Amino acid sequence: MWKSILGIGLAAALWSGTACAHFGMAIPSQAVIEDRRDAGIELTLSFSHPMEGEGMTLEKPECRVLIEGQAQDLGAALTPAQVMGKEGWKLRYTPRRPGVHQFVMTPKPYWEPAEDCFIQHLTKVYVPAFGKEEGWDAPAGLEAEIVPLTRPFGNYAGNVFQGQVLKNGKPVPHAEVEVEFYNRDGEYRAPNEYMVTQLVRADAQGVFTWAVPFAGWWGFAALLEGDRQISHEGTPKRLELGAVLWLEFVSPQRTH
Repeated sequence: MWKSILGIGLAAALWSGTACAHFGMAIPSQAVIEDRRDAGIELTLSFSHPMEGEGMTLEKPECRVLIEGQAQDLGAALTPAQVMGKEGWKLRYTPRRPGVHQFVMTPKPYWEPAEDCFIQHLTKVYVPAFGKEEGWDAPAGLEAEIVPLTRPFGNYAGNVFQGQVLKNGKPVPHAEVEVEFYNRDGEYRAPNEYMVTQLVRADAQGVFTWAVPFAGWWGFAALLEGDRQISHEGTPKRLELGAVLWLEFVSPQRTH
């Protein structure tokens, strides 16, 4: 009897874990900037369950943009905002020159009692401006990150996307990558709990492949063990790092 009860409890825990993945999110109002007359974008930062539309509180994070290896701190431009009913952040940014703008959000480590650890999602999104696209495959030099092997913008829904999981600049063999759709308008419903957060395993070089089924913003998160511990109520606890990357995939426009 006890084995049966324990088995049910374990199954429930695994089931709930499948449904409750959380993602650092950095979503720009425009995925591509072409017109210099209206070049400003708004970036929305949050820590959320993107498919289910459930927000979590995000303390003020660090945020910067990298252009051709040069970094600019954007922390002073962050303003509080409600995102999915919880505290998030927004910023306005206007590109001044052509280039691939790699936005990086670094939140404070978040204590997750259910997993008995701290979680920190190092989150990236790319926005190209004014026709220039070189440098999209350059790492940001984060402790954990996904480096795109497919250009991370200008992609159709149905395209195959490839990325490489890095930790301290080195490939992570057989990393597990969670994939989730940003169900911004609540237009979709997952047929079952397994469809909320999907999984793909990287190969021996940390490279994973994903075929995007329909248009919208998609998040990829590789969850890795951090190299340090953080004290919680006097007890050292492990740190889980999330290497997170967001990309938009679009449908072609019809001429008539």
